[in-house]
Amino acid sequence: MLHKQILDNLSNAVVMLDDNLVIDYMNPAAEMLFEASVRQLRKKRIDEWFSDRQTDLQILAEARDSGHPLTRREAKMRSQTNHELTVDYSINPVPLQQRTFLLIEFQARDRLMRIEREEELLSRHETARMLVRGLAHEIKNPLGGIRGAAQLLERELTDPSLHDYTRVIIEEADRLRNLVDRLLGPRQLPKIEAVNIHAILERVASLIDAESAGQVKIQRDYDPSIPEFEGDPEQLIQATLNIMRNGMQVLQDADIAEPQIKLRTRALRQITLGSEKHRLVCSVEIIDNGPGIPDEMLSKIFYPMVSGNPQGSGLGLSIAQSIINQHQGLIECTTEPGHTCFQLFIPLERNHDTVR
Repeated sequence: MLHKQILDNLSNAVVMLDDNLVIDYMNPAAEMLFEASVRQLRKKRIDEWFSDRQTDLQILAEARDSGHPLTRREAKMRSQTNHELTVDYSINPVPLQQRTFLLIEFQARDRLMRIEREEELLSRHETARMLVRGLAHEIKNPLGGIRGAAQLLERELTDPSLHDYTRVIIEEADRLRNLVDRLLGPRQLPKIEAVNIHAILERVASLIDAESAGQVKIQRDYDPSIPEFEGDPEQLIQATLNIMRNGMQVLQDADIAEPQIKLRTRALRQITLGSEKHRLVCSVEIIDNGPGIPDEMLSKIFYPMVSGNPQGSGLGLSIAQSIINQHQGLIECTTEPGHTCFQLFIPLERNHDTVR
């Protein structure tokens, strides 16, 4: 039927209740929101999923009995897997066969807040990257002149002992140029080919294991159903290595008794990254049991030249974010003492819809 096809293709969750407040229909968006199929929830009362059951039951009953539409903001619910949800919902009574059905449209506030947070993160990162690129180009131009002048001066000097000074100028100019190149991040477009994310992670895990001399334990929790996707394997190795190497260094500096890094992969559906909605996304979580990131630094960790390590350059996470951005993805970080998680979201499909 046409109306069912329309409801099935809506991005907002829609649920139909009968006059006993029992679930009669759910569209696919509602199944994803509640993390359960319509077969599991059909013939169950909807108020079982509300945290403030008495209040929401009263609202539902009032809409049914009065026949007037009602709206509730920021209601708390729990999914089938016991995840807490914050939703806005609108109730529209529908008289049908001498009964009053309730058509409820749910809008996940968590998803909207996440979209806003991700858009802000992408905007901040892009602004910082543009600023750094502008500064880097301004620095490289005089560096080339300084290096060239030092080379000419070296040729004119007849006393070989003075060449040491010109060599210092040339070497320092080269060092600064290399630093500027690193600030600019990846200079080449991704070399796209089929990528197996678990092969990438295993390659990086072997490098970290060698660098830590086996002192950092690496755990794996892989989802074997994740398909190959199009990407640049070398760049993805670099991005993942930067994050895992940061975690390894933090664990070593903090002298954790049993240092470990956990790699977890999952395939996620209907995920919005910034303003883009993707049907299927690869999630890679890199979790360490270090002391965590201070709150004042958490919002800045993806900026260039920001590092909590005195010996660090502050470029690793910024470059990793740039690489994942080139793959239309995003890196997020959550942290608390004993648990820091960098989560990489990489779209598995090129086709996506723009969220307005």
